[in-house]
Amino acid sequence: MQKLDSFTQAYLECMLWCETDEKTPEGGEPFDKNYSLQDLAPEALQQAVDDCKRFQRENSKALLEADYGQPDYTDEEMQGHDFWLTRNGHGCGFWDGDLREDIGQELTQAAHKFGECHPYLGDDGKIYLFSG
Repeated sequence: MQKLDSFTQAYLECMLWCETDEKTPEGGEPFDKNYSLQDLAPEALQQAVDDCKRFQRENSKALLEADYGQPDYTDEEMQGHDFWLTRNGHGCGFWDGDLREDIGQELTQAAHKFGECHPYLGDDGKIYLFSG
């Protein structure tokens, strides 16, 4: 597996933590209970890397100003985590008050432009991403 920057690593770890494998009618288990980043299909990994690079490139100024003041995580880790949550409409993200309001709003709008992205388990046991 390729070396990931901390933004992309946190983005993918957030995906595994907050999304489920849909193996049961109730939704199944969170992916991180039974899967890891090594279980990503190569094309899913590449899609995530590309999305994260593009988001960071297009929003570099706002991301530089995005200071979380979080002692346990770097700003880049928090940003990757919030990118996943925000683009998929979860109950927290860039907008939830951890950042200066104008920066949070700017990054929220930018994340929404990417649209939602949903992981799913393929017949081969690998995790794929569906954007739509």
